[in-house]
Amino acid sequence: MADRLRSLVGAESGRALQEKLERWYRDYEINSCDQNLNRCCEIIELNSEIQGQLFAILYETSQEGGHCAGVETIKTRLLPWLRTCFSCTTSGKLFENNLSLTQDSIEKEKQLLGLPSNLNFRLQELEKELTSTRIELSRAKQLLPRSRSPSPRRGVSKSCSPLHLRSYSPGRARRTNASRRAFLVARFGDIYAQERLEAETLLRKYISDMEMVQRIIYAAAVESFHAAKMAYRQFKIHVRETLSIGHSGPESLEDKVLDFIVQHEDLYGVQSSVNEVIRSMNINPKISLPPEIDFIVISTLIRELCCVAFSMQTLVPPLDISVGIDGELFSENKYHRGVESDFTAALVAYHVWPALMENDVVIVKGRAVTKRGALWPCRSRGKSRSRSCSRSRSTSPLLSRHLSRSRSLSPLRSGSSSKWTY
Repeated sequence: MADRLRSLVGAESGRALQEKLERWYRDYEINSCDQNLNRCCEIIELNSEIQGQLFAILYETSQEGGHCAGVETIKTRLLPWLRTCFSCTTSGKLFENNLSLTQDSIEKEKQLLGLPSNLNFRLQELEKELTSTRIELSRAKQLLPRSRSPSPRRGVSKSCSPLHLRSYSPGRARRTNASRRAFLVARFGDIYAQERLEAETLLRKYISDMEMVQRIIYAAAVESFHAAKMAYRQFKIHVRETLSIGHSGPESLEDKVLDFIVQHEDLYGVQSSVNEVIRSMNINPKISLPPEIDFIVISTLIRELCCVAFSMQTLVPPLDISVGIDGELFSENKYHRGVESDFTAALVAYHVWPALMENDVVIVKGRAVTKRGALWPCRSRGKSRSRSCSRSRSTSPLLSRHLSRSRSLSPLRSGSSSKWTY
């Protein structure tokens, strides 16, 4: 129990909740309705996470006391509160049976106590449903060609795919495009101001070189957008294949696919993208970590970036980041100068945060550090710095050959992946 409580205190979720409430209060009058609703849902989600952890601690604490310890406290403090929060109504009136209320409260308590496992179970179920969808689609492709003119009744079974079990509102994606865009742009700025600084603080505990810390965070941002865009393309293909089977009506298939994705972004398996980002960073020759830690320490930043990047692909037009190159000419239109910069230098030594773009137009400026003679970051650092920059997470011959090939990628492949051009 003490470990779980220590973890809850160390996460500083309560402080984050208070900060989000204060930020929402300041911006409430200038926000749109959708922005305020999104802020409220964000706070509710954070509060539910804290509540779920507290219920887990409550359960473990009650187990430590044996069968009888704490019974009176639960009866006098917990159950009345649960009765107030989760009481059921019939025709606008409360149930009068106190026993039913108490049992209902206990069931709700059990559900809350198992909240983390329930979420994991739901994700596993969704993965199983998606797998079964692909199997059913492959079977359908084998059976549809048998009949050139299938009757309307011979459609796909309603239970063949989780996508058909979900309802959605046609045209909603385009109607809400402006409000969703404004929210995501603001969220991108919030990540820079909050999650990025938290990740920077964590890394500074192990890395004294501020440049390396900022390079790691920039690499995480670039790889997160790349992984999220790849996941979005694959997810969109699966949705299009499923919805195209029974597609009809005036709405185009592409609009139908976009509407579905916008309203069911919870099906995005963000953890897979997080894992992919960490794998890419582990073989990136331009960043390194001490052996006692791993890039998983900044997984919170990576997860938030992946979620935002995935949602940005649902916009029309989509938003993306500009991937910078060391030694490029500094652009006042694209970047702010970092405080470590030589303000008379014209070349970028390294990047701190990417610029947010929409059709090659800068929406939010990034941040870069300029220095004189910044053609290659390892050139002026001496042999020890060169070894550090070229160090990878593995020294196997296979990985060395992979890294040597990555420096001479074909134009097509280099255009489809970040591959350490930053």
